[in-house]
Amino acid sequence: MTKGTLLVAGATGAAASRLVAQAAEDGWQVVGLCRTARPPAPGVRYVAADLADAAGCRAAVRAAAPGGVTHAVYAARAAFGEGGVEDVPANLAMLDGLIAAAEGPALRHVHLVEGTKWYGMHIGPYPTPAEEDDPRHMPPNFYYDQQDLLAARAASGGWAWSASRPSFIVDVAPGRARNLASTLGAYAAICRALGVALDFPGSAASFRSLSEVTDAGLLGRAVLWMLEAPPGGKGAANRAFNVTNGDVFRWERLWPRLAEAYGVRCGIVRPMRLSAWMADKGAVWARMGAGLPLDEVARWDFADFVFGLEHDLFASTTRLRQAGFGECLDSVELLLGQVGAYRAAGVLPR
Repeated sequence: MTKGTLLVAGATGAAASRLVAQAAEDGWQVVGLCRTARPPAPGVRYVAADLADAAGCRAAVRAAAPGGVTHAVYAARAAFGEGGVEDVPANLAMLDGLIAAAEGPALRHVHLVEGTKWYGMHIGPYPTPAEEDDPRHMPPNFYYDQQDLLAARAASGGWAWSASRPSFIVDVAPGRARNLASTLGAYAAICRALGVALDFPGSAASFRSLSEVTDAGLLGRAVLWMLEAPPGGKGAANRAFNVTNGDVFRWERLWPRLAEAYGVRCGIVRPMRLSAWMADKGAVWARMGAGLPLDEVARWDFADFVFGLEHDLFASTTRLRQAGFGECLDSVELLLGQVGAYRAAGVLPR
């Protein structure tokens, strides 16, 4: 007996790849939607589908899950930049495509992965700790349109919905360059190779602000808990939840430890755009003999966005804990451990 048939959009991305593996291990039959099909894994069938093509997506899902979908997770996203306004119509159409593919007599729950851009963290300072029912900022914000669509479709379809709001998702995922751990490690390794100190490339305000991250494994376990949690009361059905590691940190506390891990001198706060300063460091990286090209390990525009945030990032996880999911992690230890894992795997120089 399986727990059900779980349809996951964006199955190979940062927000869902751990979830897919965890779900298969836990006894779900998983259908993973992605742009390019990949070979099946135990308990997982990957299907290439275009979420913007609702009819084609529905046909592909019916072929992969003829008995119907019981649960679905939307963790996809239209093409985006690190800041600013994202494409509302495209993101809304993609979610609509997933719902159309999942709907049927068997459907019980659809989950939407959002993010802390819900609170306007990409715009500037916002009230912290952010709570799930805080007032919305001036639109556009595609998360608002998506959640409104999901809630309306759930009400008319007779199934439940839920949403998670992770912060920056961190993981050990070789080949996925948009990742804090691998990007931090690549920067530290290049500083060591050049014989320079590990300067912090953001501002003094960014160095001292509170930050938070979300481990991909923790996010996966929280989403699966939401899918299975019983409805009613303060359960998970028809509610949104902040999902972070449950703590906050400051770069000024992490930075000396990152420098120590790479055997370099901890430098000063020296604001600079890494996307410009690292543009010519490919040759330096190649000489270090790392396992992957630099552009598959680090995303400097992503680093510029993260280090350019000069306000606190802090979302309350009280609702999540009160509803029954209490897992938490030490974010500094997690990030340093992930850097170490990349080094052990040869993706980052040792």
